[in-house]
Amino acid sequence: MATPQTTPPNPGLLFDTLGAYQKTGALRAAIDLDVFTAIAEGNTTAAALAARCGAAERGMRILCDTLTVIGFFTKEGGNYQLTADSALFLNRNSPAYMGSVTRFLGSPEMMDLYRDMTGLVRNGGTLAGDGTLAPEHPVWVEFARSMAPMMRMPADAMAELAGAPVTKVLDIAAGHGLFGIAAARKNPAAEIFAVDWEPVLEVAKGNAAAAGITGRYHTIPGSAFDVDFGTGYDLVLLTNFLHHFNTAGNETLLRKIHAALAPEGRVLTLEFVPNEDRISPPTQAMFALMMLGSTPEGDAYTFSEYQRMFGNTGFSRSELVDLSPAQRVIVSYR
Repeated sequence: MATPQTTPPNPGLLFDTLGAYQKTGALRAAIDLDVFTAIAEGNTTAAALAARCGAAERGMRILCDTLTVIGFFTKEGGNYQLTADSALFLNRNSPAYMGSVTRFLGSPEMMDLYRDMTGLVRNGGTLAGDGTLAPEHPVWVEFARSMAPMMRMPADAMAELAGAPVTKVLDIAAGHGLFGIAAARKNPAAEIFAVDWEPVLEVAKGNAAAAGITGRYHTIPGSAFDVDFGTGYDLVLLTNFLHHFNTAGNETLLRKIHAALAPEGRVLTLEFVPNEDRISPPTQAMFALMMLGSTPEGDAYTFSEYQRMFGNTGFSRSELVDLSPAQRVIVSYR
């Protein structure tokens, strides 16, 4: 039954959604042209920005007005200013700069996965074979290089959540390595063992060297489903990984992790966890669509589904912790 109409009919949502790709393009253009940094430097008019960024004044005015409508800028008279979030995350001179994430999220390899959404829905999963789960898929090297700035704050928050003392840490699907590195900084005696594909681990090793923990940073190259983890871990970091697989695959991995844990060991699982209604919060709920396009059977699982997975594989209990506006952590005890 249709919901009764309480406001006049408005096709605005339809128009806005069909043109959403233009917003993506506008943000990418502003990052490519370094507009955010230029405004932070004091170039606040379309003319000044056009001169600073090497663009046409008309193009710059339209771009900046668009980004103001979206919410990245404010505008008073003819002057643009950064919002607090834009100043923190998109000014190249900010220590929290995240502009590099467009190289992964906006890459042709990722965007091509979603060109035939009708086909994805009919198929119930990616149309690209194994999608991004293909062995040694090169997209994960770009992920490790590009997404690290976005993960610094969650990595530090995870390390605080884990607490101390921690002495032996397994970082599964380590990627850029920031989660294990943050745990090592929090625990000066901790040895970190990072699992990922060999080319990806080269990126993680570079970050570990920059953090000054090379002597405590060890790598286990290969698939997390196939390599030997070893045993005795008091902490396992399982970050943004389980959403790629179906329940059976996840439970296979979780049994292996359970066997690798010390008796009092814990697993910290960082994930996009929607509420039980699967439509809230928006970012967590919409993440399922990303999995539809990029994996054969991945999903954004609810906490109750994660509880069952961990419970079915020998874990005594699990707790849900809100880590950030976008992601949550499942803390599971052996």
